[in-house]
Amino acid sequence: MAGPPAHQLADAVWRIPTAPFDLLNTFAFVDDDGQVTVVDTGLKSTPPRVIAGLAAMGKTPADVTRIVLTHAHGDHAAGAADLRSRTGAPVAIHQVDAGYARRGEGPPRDPSTLLGRVLNRLGPRASGFPAVEIGEELSDGQVLPIAGGLRVVHTPGHSPGHVALLHERSGVLVTGDSIFNVRKLRWSVRAFCTDIRLNAQTAHVLGELDYAVAAFTHGSPITQGAREQVRSFLRDAAIPD
Repeated sequence: MAGPPAHQLADAVWRIPTAPFDLLNTFAFVDDDGQVTVVDTGLKSTPPRVIAGLAAMGKTPADVTRIVLTHAHGDHAAGAADLRSRTGAPVAIHQVDAGYARRGEGPPRDPSTLLGRVLNRLGPRASGFPAVEIGEELSDGQVLPIAGGLRVVHTPGHSPGHVALLHERSGVLVTGDSIFNVRKLRWSVRAFCTDIRLNAQTAHVLGELDYAVAAFTHGSPITQGAREQVRSFLRDAAIPD
């Protein structure tokens, strides 16, 4: 993969691209004592790229002491079991998505679309991923003791237990899949959501938070005027029918 294996977004916060053109990203938060928390583990094939990104940061799998998932979709959670095996780190996810992660299956997709109905009929054959042991179930508003505090913001719709993560000390917001930044700010593909309208409604909380950098699992980060750009998108983008 072309480009550096890791990019520093702010003090203690790194982005590890795991697919070309920033189409898929993992994030790493570094505590003052050197411990690392990995956010989202990507596809089943992703962990070696995460390890390479950690190496570029001067870190090893032994430094990883926690894994946090924004939601239980295969492009975010399929690498979790492997990375947990490599690091020994416990995995955390919102309590509503925890059962899906433990079973290794994605939540239901939006049945108002043909693709969503097909994915639902196929079940784990289409949306399954390696089941992972969950060590902690997260809740809305919880502040995790990660790099000075990482706030859990429950934004359901893309999945029932989808969360964004706000690192207030550095001003970095990890949006998860509430919104993408692939070429431009946009909503997720409707069929990949459990409820696209709910996703659009709960995403508006992202405009109320205070941050300087918006970091997307899908797409490039916004490092200048991030909050204003996200608020403008949320104000002007049509809520999907």
